[in-house]
Amino acid sequence: MPSASVEQTVQATPHTVLVVDDDPTARLGLVARLKRLGYRVIEAGDGKAGLEALRRERPSLTILDWMMPEMDGPSFCEQVRQDPELRTSQILMMTSHDQPEQIAEGLARGADDFLSKAASKYEITARVQAGMRAATLVRSLKDATEEIRQKQEALERELQSAARYVESLLPTPGTIVPGVQMVHAYRPCLALGGDLFNIVPWSDDFLGLYLLDASGHGVSPALRSSSFSTFLRRDSLLRHVGSNDPGAILTEANKQFPLTENGHYFTIVFASLDLRCHTLSYAAAGHSGALLHRRSGDVCWMTQPNFPLGFDSSTTYVTATLPLAPGDRVYLLSDGLYEVPGPTGELWGQARLEATIRTLGHHPMTDVVSAVIAEAVRWQGHEQFLDDVALMGVEIAV
Repeated sequence: MPSASVEQTVQATPHTVLVVDDDPTARLGLVARLKRLGYRVIEAGDGKAGLEALRRERPSLTILDWMMPEMDGPSFCEQVRQDPELRTSQILMMTSHDQPEQIAEGLARGADDFLSKAASKYEITARVQAGMRAATLVRSLKDATEEIRQKQEALERELQSAARYVESLLPTPGTIVPGVQMVHAYRPCLALGGDLFNIVPWSDDFLGLYLLDASGHGVSPALRSSSFSTFLRRDSLLRHVGSNDPGAILTEANKQFPLTENGHYFTIVFASLDLRCHTLSYAAAGHSGALLHRRSGDVCWMTQPNFPLGFDSSTTYVTATLPLAPGDRVYLLSDGLYEVPGPTGELWGQARLEATIRTLGHHPMTDVVSAVIAEAVRWQGHEQFLDDVALMGVEIAV
């Protein structure tokens, strides 16, 4: 036989129980028992008043009579489950209906458990305590969910702040040096991208430009690219390399940025424009996203088969040189631009990208860059790229 101590409950902070019953006598007896168990109790004489009390007090548990005026128990449950603010409330239906089909109806309409009006004090205590355990668990889950939501919002704010910082590292479109114009487009696949590009102004008639890609996506590659961009500043290159030769710059970068412990690496193309000698010099490390579009209409892809940076510290990167003429354009682009899959899985590819640039000819470069991005979007059928996308165009004035 259960001992009398079953009704003794010690609670530092009493839970609140809402009792909804139109029978004052039945309600009085149940309220007295709940108070002896240590609960704070509030009362309502019908379903409508009970619903108002539930919204106002947010009790841990509601004990609800089935048969009531204004709004019966099952209708009360349905109202609660339809309300986003109340739907997790724990409801213990109290009824003399103990047939399986009636219990099934009550559960289907939103009750969590049933309590017979003829139940013993021991069963009442046990079912109320079970309801309280469920209410505590639900509230713990809600609190944890809210904490996760707040942390997620904080993380999103941090990512947006970091994304603004990364974008602040990008060059400002317009006139770089007299006679040289630059435009660009940047579409990271996440809030933070691993692709980064910039201009290195050596002098008014000599400048460098690069596009680098850190393997992976998200925060880590974005931070690694930002770190690499510091190395690629003019003063840093003069200090570490002592030269503006693209091959020498990549050879030194290969030593400075080895593979990470997780196997992450960089690909990069670095080009130098000598406006006095009318030459374009370049070197590439595992990167094939660069082309020279001559004013004559010819297209020359600036490719050099070689390892990405960091695979072999002894690798030497060689500089290639092309003649440069007024009206020529240099495009540096990430592989995420042309490796976009269409609905059938076929990639857009370098050939289609080149054809798009040829077709656009020497329309204003801003229009060309926008149109190339738009054509890649059209090919894949949606706006969100699967990889980071960067495209920088530089034009030598006629």
